[in-house]
Amino acid sequence: MEYKDYYKILGITRSASADEIKRAYRKLAREFHPDRNKAKNAEDKFKEINEANEVLGDVKKRQAYDQLGPNWRGGQRFTPPPGWNPHAGAGGFGNAGGARARSGMGGDAGAAGFSDFFSSLFGAGGMGGFEGFEDHGPSAAREQRAKVAIGIEDSYNGATLSLSVGARNLSVRIPKGVIAGQTIRLTGQGTGGGDLMLEVEFAPHPKFRVEGRDIHVVVPVAPWEAALGGKVPVPTLGGTVEFTLPAGVTSGKKLRLKGRGLPGTTAGDEIVTISLVTPPAVAEDARGFYQQMAKQFADFDPRA
Repeated sequence: MEYKDYYKILGITRSASADEIKRAYRKLAREFHPDRNKAKNAEDKFKEINEANEVLGDVKKRQAYDQLGPNWRGGQRFTPPPGWNPHAGAGGFGNAGGARARSGMGGDAGAAGFSDFFSSLFGAGGMGGFEGFEDHGPSAAREQRAKVAIGIEDSYNGATLSLSVGARNLSVRIPKGVIAGQTIRLTGQGTGGGDLMLEVEFAPHPKFRVEGRDIHVVVPVAPWEAALGGKVPVPTLGGTVEFTLPAGVTSGKKLRLKGRGLPGTTAGDEIVTISLVTPPAVAEDARGFYQQMAKQFADFDPRA
């Protein structure tokens, strides 16, 4: 049978959000609905659009479909990978349920009309549970899960890491822009020849903290830099940059470096938190300077 690229059918990227999928589907469904479009291939195109939406519009089906990997092309000859069981549930291995293709036009496309490709993955009617491989005995191929801690730089640049899982040493490619909670599939490296799913988490970093694709960093500044403004060096994942402070910035203020976070269809930002650091008043002349400041700003109340 032929592989179907559901993302290409809907004209979206693999990183498209649920809202982007919904908008693309509705637009195409209106365009090719047989009641509106009398072209010879409109009905077939409409069924294909519905099938793509049935998969990508459902969180579990989309996750299962994505586990096939991004390297397939529409029209290529396709055979489900070893261990793929449409009646077992799990990451692309679901029970035949009662799912029906939604037309999005106030009607229902029904369960009939799915392609062989769809049926080979999810069964004739769709996909039910998502719990795990069906276990036919101790030697059955089963999905195995583990966590892998990577450096933030590994996600920013992409990397290939050598990891030890059990008694095995594995080479794992870390894709650019991967974020905590996402999984990397290693085909055939799980129990009994099943797949190994590595859930990504970030190792603690001495400078940066990650939230989604955004990077957070604390930057210390001197009182005169905060008061007068000016350029200060700020560390980023791509190297140190000169950042212009606005005059009068206060400690705790958050400033944004657009696009300096983890890469993606929309790159994350770097959030810079200002930390005001005052020099110590140890030497006599330094103490005198602070005493002079106290007189100069006698009316200033930092607690007001």
